[in-house]
Amino acid sequence: MRKSHRGQFHFKEAFPMTNAKRKPFLTTRELATVAILAAISAVLFMIEIPVVLFYKLDLSHLPVLLGTFAMGPVPGTLILLVKSLLGLLHSSSQGVGELADFLMGFAMLLPAGLIYQHNKTRKGALIGMAVGTVVATIVAVLSNLYIMIPFYGTAYGMPVEAIVGMGTAIIPAVDSTLKFVLLITAPFNLLKWVLISALTGLMYKPLSPILHGRKRARTEAKAN
Repeated sequence: MRKSHRGQFHFKEAFPMTNAKRKPFLTTRELATVAILAAISAVLFMIEIPVVLFYKLDLSHLPVLLGTFAMGPVPGTLILLVKSLLGLLHSSSQGVGELADFLMGFAMLLPAGLIYQHNKTRKGALIGMAVGTVVATIVAVLSNLYIMIPFYGTAYGMPVEAIVGMGTAIIPAVDSTLKFVLLITAPFNLLKWVLISALTGLMYKPLSPILHGRKRARTEAKAN
């Protein structure tokens, strides 16, 4: 703040004002990317491959993880949320399956996204996905133990003991709900998340220019 020759203070100099616009939470391009990846994820969610008992493999979390690495955990969560909401339109589990899927997906993307955000290298991505795989598998075990198995037992009028018996037919050591989720649910989810992590590692670099909008930027630059 300085004083003029007339004894007046120049407040604009003391407290400079700026007309700079704040950066939006998500740019238009990022919103479009979120919408596209969520739509792809929702389609993949409907394509299921039976693996063991009532567990089916789908790759719907692949676009979620790609979007998380490209834009961060928050946009990744939006992709996952939209995909889960779209999944409710054809849900056969009254939304319980979608809830469990959301919890597992969030358990994967959050540690993977945060670790990669602080270490944007191949090593950072691998560590992030490894940690995410472990966390997501733990969440899968807990959600199946306390949510999914009791729900399916009630929804289909099937005693939990009958579900455990299905596991016993495959692995004789399965004689309780806890052993069911540890010996069947956990390995299945480890397989699922390792596969999704491997595909993400293979696809992220080739798709990175598109996910970040660089391909379009280069095209426009050449045109000019």
